[in-house]
Amino acid sequence: MSILIKQGTLLMGSPGTQTLEVGDIRIEDTRIQALGSDLTPQAEDEVIEAQGRLVAPGLVDLHVHLREPGREDEETIITGAEAGAAGGFTTIVCMPNTSPPLDSGPAVLAIHSRALHAPIRVIPVGCVSKGRDGRELAEIGELVEAGIWGISDDGSPIMDSELMRRALEYSRPFGIPVISHAEDPKLVGQGVMHEGFMSTILGLTGIPAEAESIMVARDVLLAKATGAWLHVAHVSTKESVSMIQAAKAEGVKVTCEVTPHHLVLTDEAVKDFDTNTKVNPPLRSQDHVEVLRTALASGVIDCIATDHAPHSWEEKDCDYDQAEFGLIGLETALPVLLTHLVDSGVIDLYTLWDRISYGPASLLGLEDHGLQVGNRADIVIVDLEREKVVDPAKGRSLSQNTPFAGAKLTGWPVVTIANGKVVFREVI
Repeated sequence: MSILIKQGTLLMGSPGTQTLEVGDIRIEDTRIQALGSDLTPQAEDEVIEAQGRLVAPGLVDLHVHLREPGREDEETIITGAEAGAAGGFTTIVCMPNTSPPLDSGPAVLAIHSRALHAPIRVIPVGCVSKGRDGRELAEIGELVEAGIWGISDDGSPIMDSELMRRALEYSRPFGIPVISHAEDPKLVGQGVMHEGFMSTILGLTGIPAEAESIMVARDVLLAKATGAWLHVAHVSTKESVSMIQAAKAEGVKVTCEVTPHHLVLTDEAVKDFDTNTKVNPPLRSQDHVEVLRTALASGVIDCIATDHAPHSWEEKDCDYDQAEFGLIGLETALPVLLTHLVDSGVIDLYTLWDRISYGPASLLGLEDHGLQVGNRADIVIVDLEREKVVDPAKGRSLSQNTPFAGAKLTGWPVVTIANGKVVFREVI
């Protein structure tokens, strides 16, 4: 099987040295076989005409919830991977807060087995604690042997500081990150949105920014003490950013991610009481969003991750106080970011790809990522001019809980190639 992409605008180079060049790409089996300005089609080639379209390395998402096992009504490994492919992602990392949780080697191996049938690469994260109950460390060596990227009790914080310290210590020899869901449940209480002016106006119980930043401070100190790799998930506050920036300056091994919705939405989105705006951590006020954007542009924030969190209709079609936290994001991440950040001049296209493709690929250790001969053929073709209204009913995900429903966005994936195979093609 061979594919020839003709006359696309190729995003070439590596982070910091990227360029746009019109050219062709030939793919043989799973690899990029040739790059050129005018490659001659062969009889066996599937030719994809890409004139006027961006051809770039596939997107990589370090934080998704696929709900399998336990809530296959909301999402499965296959449907989540299909949603990822439609969004231009060629690798996704799934969190372990399933039922049962991914706290053992056999549980992780079951994910790998199921993922063999997925259109894109799916890499699991294992639990920090057995049963995700925050009391006893999971068998980290067993999880690593089964093929995890990192460990996390995501969805729940590690409140026991001693357990968090031990997790960091045990993870260090394996070179894997401990992924922190930074949240103090006592400060969160019954909160449902960011604590501030809007929560007061709306009469909803607020979640203070300190609920996150206090835990980030603790985890950064423990990472410094142990020399281990800390990865802070879904950063949302300016204080968290400040502490992570300072820790990096000291040489602490800390990385972090931010979601598209925390970059483009504020707590004002809650004013219509759309339960799809109820997320954890909550949408913050504009001052936090501005700091997140600056940190993303400067590289203090290492990558963008969707925190794709599917929920059933029943879990969202209720009062705001009673609704579950979370939104889906795999299919809309790229057009949301292109429309709200790139088109508005907050960041450029090169920086976006650094944070949503090269950056997370580097954290995963994917050394063969990018448009170079010999690399794995993980590629997305994007129509940067295409406008489309978000209709979650037409999406690949089994769930529809997105606050971007009805929004007109510009810049959509039209073809996704993963491991040398066309796994998504937009029918226009």
